[in-house]
Amino acid sequence: MAASEDRFVFIVDWFDQPASLIRKYQVTYYCVDNTIEMYDIKNRRIFLKRCQYPTIALTDLFIGATVTIYARQLKVVEYADVFTRTHFESQRGRTFAMIKPDCYSHIGKIVDTIVTAGFRISHMKMAHFTIDDARQFYAEHQGKPFYNELVNFMASDVVVGMELIAENAVPRWRELMGPTNPNTARVDAPRSLRAVFGTEGSHNAVHGSDAPASATREINFFFGLQANPAVLNNCTCCVIKPHAIENAGKIIDMILNEGYEISALQMFSIDKPTAQEFLEVYKGVLPEYVATVDELTSGPLIAMEIRQENVVQSFRQLCGPIDPEVAKNLRPGTIRARFGVNKVQNAVHCTDLPEDGALECEYFFRILSGSN
Repeated sequence: MAASEDRFVFIVDWFDQPASLIRKYQVTYYCVDNTIEMYDIKNRRIFLKRCQYPTIALTDLFIGATVTIYARQLKVVEYADVFTRTHFESQRGRTFAMIKPDCYSHIGKIVDTIVTAGFRISHMKMAHFTIDDARQFYAEHQGKPFYNELVNFMASDVVVGMELIAENAVPRWRELMGPTNPNTARVDAPRSLRAVFGTEGSHNAVHGSDAPASATREINFFFGLQANPAVLNNCTCCVIKPHAIENAGKIIDMILNEGYEISALQMFSIDKPTAQEFLEVYKGVLPEYVATVDELTSGPLIAMEIRQENVVQSFRQLCGPIDPEVAKNLRPGTIRARFGVNKVQNAVHCTDLPEDGALECEYFFRILSGSN
């Protein structure tokens, strides 16, 4: 098949909430003009005629991905034909990446480097390993001289784990990390993450899977952990909106550089009822309420628990005015001035009232994450 004729076909699930049913569709992506088409499998008919849908790119479509098409949140569950399977299984891969405790202050810079290098972050969350968690995660190193030190170090503070999607993901991520020893990395790969951010020994900034099988095991283990480090007091909620995900690293770096603590962080894909529930207090008050619901369901978002003294009020100052155009004129150094597009796509949501800070964080980090 010539490149101009390439089309890729996927099976997707949509949860029809009123009917309490999972409905299956076939989504076809045409590379020649970047159009999509949807076919209703059960009823055997075209559900959506071939059309342009600019917010969906081929890179958004992979097993496990969630995409939103005309307010329907669809989960990609299978390849629909041999051509699509062969193409994606040969050219797409995934790996597990983790930012270690010694690089907490550099989370944003490392995330930005990952995105700039062409990786797609499909899952992401902050966690705090227990000693037992760390022992299980690094079980293959048990008995080695550095094992106990590594386990204690990894349980000493929070880590950020990510599932990365890219062609040849495992070797590409290992190349970006650099040699295990930061001193060696500074000589052999001076631009690698370990050369730039690592110090010595186990304090080498980042972890990466060494093979596809290891990646699967590590992804399943890490994202299967239920506990999260959310504190749920003296906090505010920040949500990096879907349109700004590509700038998430820069936004996180701004927050940390301003002296705020990020005590919990997780990537979510939420459906329309969930977005409506989260934004319920704004219904009838915010003119852009409906459009904001659509924005929050248009792709993955990142929720964070932010902590500092008088944090709700001070963090709102860092976010800036709701309208990015106003922010650019009055407060050009704010998050919305730098990364916002309009009143709906204004980079971030932040808590309005001090009494709502813990409630909004609880919504994401207790209710949606299912953590204790």
